[in-house]
Amino acid sequence: MNKAKRLEILTRLRDANPHPTTELNFSSPFELLVAVTLSAQATDVSVNKATDKLFPVANTPEAIFALGVEGLKDYIKTIGLFNSKAQNVHKLCQILIEQHNSEVPESREALEALPGVGRKTANVVLNTAFGWPTIAVDTHIYRVSNRTKFAMGKNVDKVEEKLLKVVPKEFKVDVHHWLILHGRYTCIARKPRCGSCIIEDLCEYKDKTE
Repeated sequence: MNKAKRLEILTRLRDANPHPTTELNFSSPFELLVAVTLSAQATDVSVNKATDKLFPVANTPEAIFALGVEGLKDYIKTIGLFNSKAQNVHKLCQILIEQHNSEVPESREALEALPGVGRKTANVVLNTAFGWPTIAVDTHIYRVSNRTKFAMGKNVDKVEEKLLKVVPKEFKVDVHHWLILHGRYTCIARKPRCGSCIIEDLCEYKDKTE
């Protein structure tokens, strides 16, 4: 995979979707933080079903904290790992209130210090809420990057490192979303839909499907 191929892949993805964003429903950095924290090992669809009921009732650190852990569980019990997630989100709200004036901090270090927030979640929040050129590598991005040979790596950290190195500045803010959506709908895990892929001729995957 050379520089020219990568540029063409990114250009095609941008032309097909000039303004990509997350499929999680949110209307503030705080709602995004909660939604991404809930989305670990869960689908965006399942998270949206829960937050569509939760956020009209409680969408600030104070309001969710006031629900209590058990009250929060009632809203998110359809999501996997809801018990631990409820505890994390409740504690996260307390820390935002006590340490950050109820605002989501625009700082990787401060975000990663919150319960249930790792590097990937911090990257999503910094990118989607604040426009940072960060790349959160999930299973979709990891698969697409390795399968196409766009940015190969043995683990998510190595793929992130490679992507940050090879993706030109003008594409960095949006590449995270393009690759996730491509992996979710076209370059799917079991049988990629190569026949309907807009970058099939540039992809270096050997076992292409019809």
